[in-house]
Amino acid sequence: MKLTNLSSLDPVIAARGLRGLSGASALDRAVWAEFHSNWDAMAAESASEYARLAAENGETLEEDLPDLALPFLEGKTRAATIQVRVNQWKFRKSILANYGARCCITGLANDQLVNASHILPWSSDLRNRMNPQNGLCLSVLHDRAFDIGLITVMPDFRVKVSKKLALKPEDSFMKQALLRFNNKKILMPDRYGPDPKFLEAHARRFGFIK
Repeated sequence: MKLTNLSSLDPVIAARGLRGLSGASALDRAVWAEFHSNWDAMAAESASEYARLAAENGETLEEDLPDLALPFLEGKTRAATIQVRVNQWKFRKSILANYGARCCITGLANDQLVNASHILPWSSDLRNRMNPQNGLCLSVLHDRAFDIGLITVMPDFRVKVSKKLALKPEDSFMKQALLRFNNKKILMPDRYGPDPKFLEAHARRFGFIK
């Protein structure tokens, strides 16, 4: 019931025509506001709590967080390094789950060949590092092309390919892998669609929108 109280505050659920229970308290609203506005902190705290509960039950996190056992040389950087690793791993898991581990441009469905791509870069927006609406599931190739601005996704969810790529029409692989998706709409995820404001910022950053 507590979860359904919180779900009544979720705009994504409301946009789908659903609603939770109407008994959300002032504390529920405060908790929702605190964590919904800071996905990075939420991921770190939830990972810490999950680890505590797993330890109490004699479980390990090797399957979920395989890279936490790496050695660290300096105590001061250990917590920060762990938090980054946890959050990157959690972000990847949430984006792949949201998109069914399928590239939203090509439809490629192989979790070893797709990445969780940030729309707003990890380094530029601390509050939205873990926000699933700041992520796209892209093939390794399209992730790289998106990251360096050779492709973007417009606020209407259509792919735009840079004119730089269109200058090489003789490249058959380029046509098949990238150019043919120009103006095609992406495959939308099950729950958290990419935020049009974030997509607009990416498109402006690389000159697709003036």
